[in-house]
Amino acid sequence: MRVRVGKKGGRNQIKRRNRNLNHGISIYKKGRNCNLNISVEKLYKQFIKNKESNQTLLIGIDGCGGSGKSTLAESLKAIDQPNVAVIHMDDFYKTSKQRESVDKEIGGNWDCDRVKEQVLIPLSKNQNTRYQRYDWNTDQISEWHNVSARGVVIIEGCYSLIERFRTYYDFTIWMETPRDVRLSRGIERDGEEKRGLWEDLWMPAEELYIKAQKPMEHADFVIDGTGKKSDIKDLEINVLKSSAFLL
Repeated sequence: MRVRVGKKGGRNQIKRRNRNLNHGISIYKKGRNCNLNISVEKLYKQFIKNKESNQTLLIGIDGCGGSGKSTLAESLKAIDQPNVAVIHMDDFYKTSKQRESVDKEIGGNWDCDRVKEQVLIPLSKNQNTRYQRYDWNTDQISEWHNVSARGVVIIEGCYSLIERFRTYYDFTIWMETPRDVRLSRGIERDGEEKRGLWEDLWMPAEELYIKAQKPMEHADFVIDGTGKKSDIKDLEINVLKSSAFLL
């Protein structure tokens, strides 16, 4: 989590929050098991309690493909539709031409520079912004999307919690879901013809990311993503670990 600690040169300085919040709720040490069933609505309300007036609240939701990230993000948005925006990391996938020159860095197929420059930096400064979406059907950078500051903005997708992004978020979530469940969901969504991409490209890359940067250990919440999609849409989740607050 981050906290604004004053201004220097007219701009907010950002520091990593030290997790000693005191809002009349339980505080847990980093990584402590809790195994708590709560509603998504209650989780959202606790986020809002920590929102400064007229400031943008940035929430990152990470996890491997098929772990339930986008479902949780859209469920949070549904609670407060006018005031919540969801930005998908998949909108920042590089074109095939850009990927030809990609090195082997973590998340190298995603345009992390664009995420930072078009989304994280301006919103962390409470500035309205816009970004261009990658079109998976045409393999082109497509239309512009406007994002208003001062509300709640959720960035969801694998690699949303890479090291270079972490300090920009107020809260971070990791979706923990077994490999077989994720693969099954991916094939159901993308079709059997995409199995090779899942098994030979995307999943091995995600495993390297987890091994190298351990995003779940840095997340404020680890949430069980094994439930059926209908369970999450019914606004009930299981928080496995919390390093911020419990509800």
